[in-house]
Amino acid sequence: MKKILKITGIVLGMVLLLLLLAPMLFKGTLEDLLKKHINENLDAKVAWEEMDLSFFRSFPDVAVVIKNFSVVTNYPFQGDTLASGASLKLEMGITQLFRSDDEPIKIDALQLDDALINIKIDSLGNANYDIALKSEEIDNSETSKANDDSFTFDLNHYEINNSRINYLDESSKTYLILKKVNHMGNGDFSLDNLELKTETDALVSFRIDDIEYFNENSISLVADFQLDLKNQKYTFLENKAKINELPLTFDGFVKVNENDTQLDLTFKTPSSDFKNFLAIIPKKYVKNLKGVTTTGDFTVDGVLTGMINENHIPKMDIKIRSKNASFKYPDLPKAVKNISIDIQLKNETGLEKDTYLNIGGLTFKIDDEIFSVKGSIRNLTENALVNLEIKGTLDLANVERVLPIELEQDLSGIFKANVTTRFDMHSVETEQYQNIRTTGTASLTNFTYRDDAFRDEINISEVSVKMSSGNITLNKLNATIGQTDISASGNIQNLIPWVMAKQDLKGHFNVRSNTFNINDFMASEDTSLKEKSSGSNSNESEEGIKIPDFLDVTIDFIVNKVIYDNVLLENTKGTVRIVDETAILSNVTSKAFGGDLAFSGNVSTKQATPTFTMNLDLQEIDIDESFGKLALLKYIAPIANALNGDINTTLNLSGQLNKNFTPNLKTLVGSAFAQILTAEVNPEKTPLLSKLGEQIKFLNMDKLSLRNVSTALDFNNGRIVVKPFNFDVQGIKITARGSHGLDKSIDYNVTMDVPAKYLGSEVNKLLAKLDPDETEKMTVVIPVTLKGTMIKPQININTQTAVKALTQKLIEKQKQDLEAKGINILEDLIGGDNKPKDATTTTGKTTKEETTDIVKDILGGIFGKKKTKKDSTGN
Repeated sequence: MKKILKITGIVLGMVLLLLLLAPMLFKGTLEDLLKKHINENLDAKVAWEEMDLSFFRSFPDVAVVIKNFSVVTNYPFQGDTLASGASLKLEMGITQLFRSDDEPIKIDALQLDDALINIKIDSLGNANYDIALKSEEIDNSETSKANDDSFTFDLNHYEINNSRINYLDESSKTYLILKKVNHMGNGDFSLDNLELKTETDALVSFRIDDIEYFNENSISLVADFQLDLKNQKYTFLENKAKINELPLTFDGFVKVNENDTQLDLTFKTPSSDFKNFLAIIPKKYVKNLKGVTTTGDFTVDGVLTGMINENHIPKMDIKIRSKNASFKYPDLPKAVKNISIDIQLKNETGLEKDTYLNIGGLTFKIDDEIFSVKGSIRNLTENALVNLEIKGTLDLANVERVLPIELEQDLSGIFKANVTTRFDMHSVETEQYQNIRTTGTASLTNFTYRDDAFRDEINISEVSVKMSSGNITLNKLNATIGQTDISASGNIQNLIPWVMAKQDLKGHFNVRSNTFNINDFMASEDTSLKEKSSGSNSNESEEGIKIPDFLDVTIDFIVNKVIYDNVLLENTKGTVRIVDETAILSNVTSKAFGGDLAFSGNVSTKQATPTFTMNLDLQEIDIDESFGKLALLKYIAPIANALNGDINTTLNLSGQLNKNFTPNLKTLVGSAFAQILTAEVNPEKTPLLSKLGEQIKFLNMDKLSLRNVSTALDFNNGRIVVKPFNFDVQGIKITARGSHGLDKSIDYNVTMDVPAKYLGSEVNKLLAKLDPDETEKMTVVIPVTLKGTMIKPQININTQTAVKALTQKLIEKQKQDLEAKGINILEDLIGGDNKPKDATTTTGKTTKEETTDIVKDILGGIFGKKKTKKDSTGN
């Protein structure tokens, strides 16, 4: 007995050892085999990160686990991912490891985890899943025969876990997205006729063209199918489905033929409780239906029958009915009563264009307010013909009083409508407004809306619209936000196309406002904090205002008071055209800074960073007030803070805007012209003027005043280039040119044409014997350069040039007098002798040299640079 047990133990140990070693022995062989069959059969790039082989996971079967796999398609879907996933497990009998190369691989079970299946059909009908190699692409018929049976799926079980399926058919504009897909099936696929038991749940989104039918609605299905694989006929047996929480049962079959698919399906709600209607609403809006009291019924009854092919869809008759129903949530104060629903979706021919929706009535009542909609939409898939009547009153605040709905913000306001409209979608899309027949009135009062983009909530006290054939009139709009109040009226060209087809809202409006504060339309601090906390680095997070992209309107406005940053504009009027996220302003006039303002230009928020162009004309404005409040003007003339008076200026600029809609000075391009009408100067307010006065003693800055000084400027690369301009200070003619930057750096050249009499008594002695009229006219050119910054200026006075200029003038005057009178006035004045022009003086220098020395001493003293004379011994 012990011997038998010992032998048995040894055998079991050897088997166990074999099972442990087998994955290492067979893994490479099996992986090579898989790659071989894939390459021989698929026109796609198939790859995986790792493949494991185990005898224990699915014993007695072998489990092959492929991790992090992908299938990437070739032409005509070059580079698209058809499928990818974290894990694909295939279970097969152990004998598959010992099969010959020409035998098919039999798969018993399949499991797919965390996968993406991305199905596409282009406008030409090409499908990205059509990746099997055609028979002519395979070398010979024998290989072809082997490859036709490379895999045999004798499945008994399969499952898909936490996966996503995308389906896009560009030819029919059909979009289907299934998220969080969990599906499993059990059945013997080795049989031609089998019973398959399945369980499925997912989130479904479904859209055809621009019509959205589902948006992440939860679906579940527990169903048994009879599968006739030979004839490709699939029949519903026992089943129970849910769309959100709406229960449905199905009966019938689907049969796939060679050229079409045959349907014969019916579905219905298994009960008529009105809770079935509430179940249609997604859970995130209505939460739990437990405790809800209802009266009346709600039923869904549908039939789909016929063929699906290139020319036909199934005939259908889907009815949704409810009569005299009501519901009330236990924790909410109000009930919805008198609910009647009569909706039918029908197609009697199997042609897409003959599908129509008939709304016999949709009515409900909250308190004493009744709201109803009825009408029809025919020719749904081509040029839809819409005929609707909307009538009633709805208190928006009641939405949260009757449904446990989780809105982003509280609703309030009373909506009233009495509207009849008839139109076709082609006329809407092609802006054939004459074909849109709309009559009636609509209004909204006491509506409050909060948007994270604004600091304050928007309050619309009243908006009313009157509609008649070919004309929609905005009778009244009164709204406030923060300090801003708006009153508007006008005409709307395309209200229905705007609502139905998402076209731009077009119209012409007259707007009035007592106060319009642009700061009220800046992004709220909470929004900025949220964006920062989320780690957003996008330029959009820096935007303060975004011009709506759905507007195409012209607005004539009159505003008593506009607050822009810290600037107050009064009696502002003009016209603004808003289109393509751009506001184009024209003929804008206003009172500002004690003078008049005229403006034209545009602002665009189409790009991440807003841009602007402007033509600004300011007349007789106060220098101190305007340059103190506008960074732009302060940048243009940083010295202006020392001026007190009036100025005219025109600006033609373009550039980018900061988030508070002030110009980004670093980006400015353009030109300007400025004219100082009259200004007194206070040198103490700017270090530049103060230091200039210290170094040029005869230039009395305390008494400096400017009159009718004009200059032109250019903006380029963050600097202002000032073209030459002239002004007069106490008889001194000054010419200046140069540039300054945003960093307050300066680079200017100044030329002062100084009357010689301003240079002191010693110069006057030199000039004493000249003709008095000539002495009065005698001037000296003094060049000055200004470097450094406005705060720490570096002033350089070119005395050498001044000395040379004055000496030359005196010598030239001497020549003229000598030639005219024969008398050397200058030499008499200096030496008292009549010597030849270049004779040597008592100092041993020529007349010209001695004259130059005297001028140097004079100018040196004026500019604080006079040196002590040496005696004849050099001491």
